[in-house]
Amino acid sequence: MLRPVALVVAAVFMSAPPALALDVKVQTFPVPNGAHPHDAAPAPDGTVWYTAQHQGALGRLDPKTGKTEHVPLGQGSSPHGVIVAANGLAWVTDSGLNAMVSVDPKTLKVTVYPLPKDSGYANLNTAAIDAAGVVWFTGQSGVYGRLNPKSGEVKVFKAPRGRGPYGIDRTPDGVVWLVSLAGSYLARVDSATGKLDVFDPPTPNSGARRVWSDSKGILWVSEWNAGKLARFDPKSKQWKEWKLPGDRPAAYAVYVDEQDKVWVSDFGANAMVRFDPTTETFFSIKIGRDGANVRQILGRKGEVWTPESGTDHLTVYRFQ
Repeated sequence: MLRPVALVVAAVFMSAPPALALDVKVQTFPVPNGAHPHDAAPAPDGTVWYTAQHQGALGRLDPKTGKTEHVPLGQGSSPHGVIVAANGLAWVTDSGLNAMVSVDPKTLKVTVYPLPKDSGYANLNTAAIDAAGVVWFTGQSGVYGRLNPKSGEVKVFKAPRGRGPYGIDRTPDGVVWLVSLAGSYLARVDSATGKLDVFDPPTPNSGARRVWSDSKGILWVSEWNAGKLARFDPKSKQWKEWKLPGDRPAAYAVYVDEQDKVWVSDFGANAMVRFDPTTETFFSIKIGRDGANVRQILGRKGEVWTPESGTDHLTVYRFQ
């Protein structure tokens, strides 16, 4: 088995003095060949869950040893997203099963919550948990929905403008927001009614792919079609956009760390990009393997974790 590799890199600065260059320790971990990890989520116990999308399993990495284990999710499974609840449960959006799935970190028990039969194929994408502990999810076929873990009830809603619901996150006060890739909008979810309040970015057809909240409840959106990073303030309803560095940027995933710095995966440059909102500067870290295809970013204090679906690796970026 390949050993994890660690190195220190200095981020390439963009529109900033060299003195502001960012020092980051990068460590990579191979996962089983053919897993094509789509999403990765660090857990409270120090391990990292990842969706082995092409193998119908949820994987778990121990960064201390580099060892991995796979939990089969069922016949026909094709897991897409994974998040970890406060109680340690891993929640998976499984497009193959057309169901939400939970995995207990201690017993590895798998529980499947099928979508209602009349909801059709959802092409499930990503999940987030609101202030009441309800799990909300998106489906690219044109739906979004919620699962009450206490009752097991699953309800599905039709999304505005049809297909496209993709990224989803919650603000510190527990409000859930989602974006639509095909619909090119950001939307606030009313947890009580399930209705959406839609907000359009300044750039038409921007391809809003992922969304993440900072510590103040400001929403950050990766705009795939436009190659931009966007910010939306729910209080003022004001937008601002920045184009990523390079000639052909393709902003896929977005994540905000505990310092309120914004991380974006750029398919166009095969790089991870960190944006400082205070100075409005980008720092680009080239990924060492071609075609990494980082499709989701999650993290914990001092760490940003990325799944490289194109190279069968997980990578952690550690910073001060």
